[in-house]
Amino acid sequence: MSERDAPGATPELTHFRDGAPRMVDVTDKAATHREATAEAWVRLPTDARRALEAGANPKGDPLGVARLAGLSGLKRTADLVLLCHPIPVTGAKVDVQLREQGVHVTATVRTTAPTGVEMEALTAVTVAALNVYDMLKAASKAIEITGVRLLHKSGGKSGEYHAPRP
Repeated sequence: MSERDAPGATPELTHFRDGAPRMVDVTDKAATHREATAEAWVRLPTDARRALEAGANPKGDPLGVARLAGLSGLKRTADLVLLCHPIPVTGAKVDVQLREQGVHVTATVRTTAPTGVEMEALTAVTVAALNVYDMLKAASKAIEITGVRLLHKSGGKSGEYHAPRP
């Protein structure tokens, strides 16, 4: 147990020093293989679902646009998440599928870097879900984006993580 983990100890803030935000220095950390998978759900009211299933959406294919948007969005993570390091993404897949519960978005992102890709995976599913909303909002404004979460991560000091099943 480290001193900072001792009962009653004040936790050390990694992203703040002397009251000021900072980017954590990862210079001395080894670059290792890391992977993260995240998910999001887009709940569709009946009108939006009908438009999607009928291919009657005036803006085009929401699922195809969402896949591309998720890939594009994950590459901008360090611009959007202020204290996140820009890292080399070595592989990524964004999957967008219509299911009974709505549109299910998953993203898996890989890197070999000194820090992980959880934020990139979460950004990918969020941006993809926002694009599904944008593409279908003419059919319904009651579309909901829910369930954005990390499903799995591997690599790095904290090791393996698997989200509990809902």
